[in-house]
Amino acid sequence: MGLLYDRDKCTGCMLCVKVCNFGAIEKDGDKVKFDFDKCVLCGSCEEVCPVDAITIERKIVDKEALAEYKDVWVFCETHEGRLRSVGRELVSKGRELADKLGERLVAVLIGHEIEGLAEGLIHQGADKVLVVDDKIFEHYSTDAYAIAMTSLIAPRKPAVVLFGATNNGRDLAPRVAARLKLGLTADCTGLDIDEERQLVQTRPAFGGNIMAEILCPYTRPQMATVRPNVFKPTEPDTSRTGEIEKVDLKVNPVQVRTRVLDTVREVVEGMKPVEEADVVVSSGRGIKDPSNLELSEHLAALLDAAVGGSRPIVDAGWLPPTQQVGQSGRTISPKLYIALGISGAIQHQIGMASSDIIVAINKDPEAPIFEIADFGIVGDLFEVVPAIIKEIEKLKANK
Repeated sequence: MGLLYDRDKCTGCMLCVKVCNFGAIEKDGDKVKFDFDKCVLCGSCEEVCPVDAITIERKIVDKEALAEYKDVWVFCETHEGRLRSVGRELVSKGRELADKLGERLVAVLIGHEIEGLAEGLIHQGADKVLVVDDKIFEHYSTDAYAIAMTSLIAPRKPAVVLFGATNNGRDLAPRVAARLKLGLTADCTGLDIDEERQLVQTRPAFGGNIMAEILCPYTRPQMATVRPNVFKPTEPDTSRTGEIEKVDLKVNPVQVRTRVLDTVREVVEGMKPVEEADVVVSSGRGIKDPSNLELSEHLAALLDAAVGGSRPIVDAGWLPPTQQVGQSGRTISPKLYIALGISGAIQHQIGMASSDIIVAINKDPEAPIFEIADFGIVGDLFEVVPAIIKEIEKLKANK
């Protein structure tokens, strides 16, 4: 792949200089010259050149080489000897993708004393589990885990590798992509396989105003990170059998430049984490004043629910960032989600659309939240919510 410039054809119109966003083209007498260190081969100059003096040669895909890459892999993150829930979610989705490709689903476990988790991943849908178990992997470190993943991927050539978009997954995936010179799509909300057997990676773009479908046709494996609670895990099938391979992979401690000195848990006093709750009561701009959050907190207490909020009230400081639901907050999938005075812009929907049951209360009948709500109440939340609270209290008293 490279840029070819025919100086003899150039007429010095300077259109290419005007469209280059990277300062890679400048005037050179009555012609132009290129700074190839700055050029990213975006193609803008080639498109506007009226005399075809600029040509970008892109590498032709070697389909035979791409065909050597097979299987769908899922990196299953562990913490304190337990499997994070996003691992089960991605194994369930990975099973679907692997079936469409007619290939195997491979789960990757890296940690210390975690071999006992492998059978559960087989029951979840994996055909094979690769277990890398060593003391050096007891705590997550960028260096050790990146070395382990690249050492597994390079010789085995998977077609797809999925990571959870957790703090560690967001750190690890780009490191692996950079080392192997691969593409990576972050924070996907949808995954599918197209007719060309490519991974279609869907994610919000332009501030969540559109959903972009992204392909990586030139490199393998195709890699993506997916937020927790985007996909629902299937029920484990304890009758499933598969292969568990313990990989003897050693990392020299000299290669690991950081170590964990202490672990501090983030705890918000009196607040149940929204990502762990079966019921979430969220408030938006319609709550009007921070003192009115007592209404949603009262309802949440009756339902043993977590209190959440949309971005505007978190930005206003009415709730801590840990309770924010949406694209720039937490992605959740509770059994019941109650939206109080939330309009339901796409940025918010990304964080809660996979909830089992959505109840929306808003005085605007055109609010987008009603398009995805299972039950919608058009009305003033300051009249509707107290009525709901009264009925719930009545039911509890009768019991």
